[in-house]
Amino acid sequence: MQKILLNEDIQPLSEFRANAATFIEKIRKTKRPLVLTQRGKSSVVMMDVTEYENLIEKLEVLSDIQVAESQLKAGEGIGHDEAKRNVLDRIQR
Repeated sequence: MQKILLNEDIQPLSEFRANAATFIEKIRKTKRPLVLTQRGKSSVVMMDVTEYENLIEKLEVLSDIQVAESQLKAGEGIGHDEAKRNVLDRIQR
């Protein structure tokens, strides 16, 4: 995901309403999220669907890593050789 440009990517909701199609095209083109404000405070973030899906995928991977680290700390892991055998057995079926 591209980094938000503070001078371009934060807009009031009223401005978005008046130019919705333009802002949506800009989000698609730049791949940067758009922060919409209401009454001077940030309210929502809009982003490209593909960028959103990529973000969710990264979060899922990080969550899986965190679970794996917890399992290893609890002594629930298996050794490399056993893991390799398990993978090869699944592939060869």
